[in-house]
Amino acid sequence: VQLQASGGGLVQAGGSLRLSCAASGCTFSRVAMSWFRQAQGQECEFVAAMRWPGVVTAYADPVKGRFVISRENAKNTVYLQMDSLKPENTALYYCAFGRTTILSALRQEAGYNYWGQGTQVTVSS
Repeated sequence: VQLQASGGGLVQAGGSLRLSCAASGCTFSRVAMSWFRQAQGQECEFVAAMRWPGVVTAYADPVKGRFVISRENAKNTVYLQMDSLKPENTALYYCAFGRTTILSALRQEAGYNYWGQGTQVTVSS
C-alpha cells in the first residue's frame, strides 16, 4: 500500500484546509485510516481516524467539532476537513493505513502499517 498525502499549506487562523490521502496498491475489505500530526519539537499525536466497513470515526479532543474525516471509495481517498484552524494546529500531518479492528488501536501509531510522506499545515495568527 502506498499513501500520497496532499492539501497542506499556509492559512490564517480561523481558515480552513482539506487534506487528502490517496491510497494505492492492494485493496482490503477491512481498513482503518487515520491522520496524525507532529509539530516541531513535539511528539507525533493522533488527530482523527476512520474504520470500515461499519464506519467508525474517532477524533482527538482538541479537534472535535472542527475537523471531519471522510472517505471517497471511488478514489480510494480519505480526507481531513479542517475548519476554524488555530496556530497550534501547525504541524506536519501524516496519513496512515492499517487493518486494525480494535477501537482503542485507532488512536495509536502502532495500529497502522503504512504511512504517507506528510503534508505541512501552517496556521498564522
